Amino acid sequence: MRFPSPEWVEKYKEELNKGPWKDSGKEWKYGPVVLVIKNDGKIIKDDVYILLDIDSGVCRDARIVSKEEGEKAPFVIYGDYGRWKQVIKGELEPIRGLAQGKLQLKGNLATIVRFVKAAEDMVKTASKIPTEFLD
Repeated sequence: MRFPSPEWVEKYKEELNKGPWKDSGKEWKYGPVVLVIKNDGKIIKDDVYILLDIDSGVCRDARIVSKEEGEKAPFVIYGDYGRWKQVIKGELEPIRGLAQGKLQLKGNLATIVRFVKAAEDMVKTASKIPTEFLD
């Protein structure tokens, strides 16, 4: 499945709801998280906003949304295509990426840091999806 695509996002939702994130994310009650793949002018021509409506270990919805809808989320994580590719392949842990400035966060970092295990499980889940990268 091509990343990013609606099919990839739907598969990610399905996998989240059957994977280890169900347990590690069960205390998450802070609202949706949006992942933004930033326009790099080469591979990604327009920013892509992926909304993950997660709550209490359940991904209730996952879809590509408009910038306007995506920016309303309490947590928005920005990165270029190459960084998200590293995350999906398990080469970059997202909390470390935030700490190193490789990913940027709009929202409360302290809240995100409390869920390191959940973030790791979300990445492991993404890495299980057969992904075709655009580059």
